[in-house]
Amino acid sequence: MARAIYEYTKEILVKVSFNAELFNRELKKALTNLLPYEIEELKIWLNSYTSNRPELRDSLQLVL
Repeated sequence: MARAIYEYTKEILVKVSFNAELFNRELKKALTNLLPYEIEELKIWLNSYTSNRPELRDSLQLVL
């Protein structure tokens, strides 16, 4: 079940990535619901996903 939440989180973040404010809001929600090891995986995914999206790079501060 926990894995499903992680995958769902990534789907939601991709869907709201058109708006940095929504992206940050959803990322904050995700950080309260994910397990510590999933947050570490999410950091890796975020680095990759935001590498060519400079408007979303500020959200990396939320997970550091």
